[in-house]
Amino acid sequence: MTEDSQLKFRSFAHAALRIAAGLVYFTHGSSKLFGWFGGFGPNHGTADLATRFGAAGIIETVCGLGLILGLFTRPLAFIASGEMAVAYFWIHWGGSENIFWWQNGGEMVMLFSFIWLLFAAWGPGAVSVDQWLARRNS
Repeated sequence: MTEDSQLKFRSFAHAALRIAAGLVYFTHGSSKLFGWFGGFGPNHGTADLATRFGAAGIIETVCGLGLILGLFTRPLAFIASGEMAVAYFWIHWGGSENIFWWQNGGEMVMLFSFIWLLFAAWGPGAVSVDQWLARRNS
């Protein structure tokens, strides 16, 4: 594999991870806010906006959509990473008194926290609205 093709593959993989993780994140948020994708909770409804799940739904929906598009990627990824860290420590560890993800069911929120931290540090990649705007403005 040539260096040029490796860079193209990395760029593709970077965008693919951002978009795929953003889609999953968005579906979790929109299920809480709008009852889409099977809804939220045992009644498959929506979360009350005045609860921690309502706040999580707003963050996950807004950040998920922005991350899918690669728009405001760094700040939205930072917010999403923080939300997932809070979810791990407050809900998964705090709710079960088990720090380890294999005991407290926190695998997904732990992975999301680190995936979004990576995008906060690395940015959106080449295929994004942020990059398009940067190229247009320069």
